[in-house]
Amino acid sequence: MERLIKQKVCQAIACLACAGVLWIHLDDFGASEFSGGRRTGKLFTMVDLGSVLFLVALFLTIFFPRVAAVIVLTATLLCLPSYLYILIPGPYRRIFKGEYSVPLQRSFAWNNWEVVGILSLGIAAFLSLHSFFKGRTQ
Repeated sequence: MERLIKQKVCQAIACLACAGVLWIHLDDFGASEFSGGRRTGKLFTMVDLGSVLFLVALFLTIFFPRVAAVIVLTATLLCLPSYLYILIPGPYRRIFKGEYSVPLQRSFAWNNWEVVGILSLGIAAFLSLHSFFKGRTQ
């Protein structure tokens, strides 16, 4: 029983960390042209939805940890493309061809918040998968 509580607390902390990093990250791009672009506007919408899903999962973790785990995995998949677009714009533009208003300056752009965001998403996904499969066997 104590192990289940520890697992729920870890999953809840991971959800809170992901939502916190996303909100810090969204403040940088929220009032810019990034939110209105044809491709980047969709990325911004996905990240916005992902941050809400992380908060929903935070509260559902207490009562329904497996459902919360699925929601966290969905939110992770929604948020990851935005982090990758900022961190590695070169390969991203090669995959998603089109007209970009800003010329590509370099293929890899180091950004500490992007790296922290990807790490937090990875930890949240790992804990959610662990929670999902542990709950399934019990």
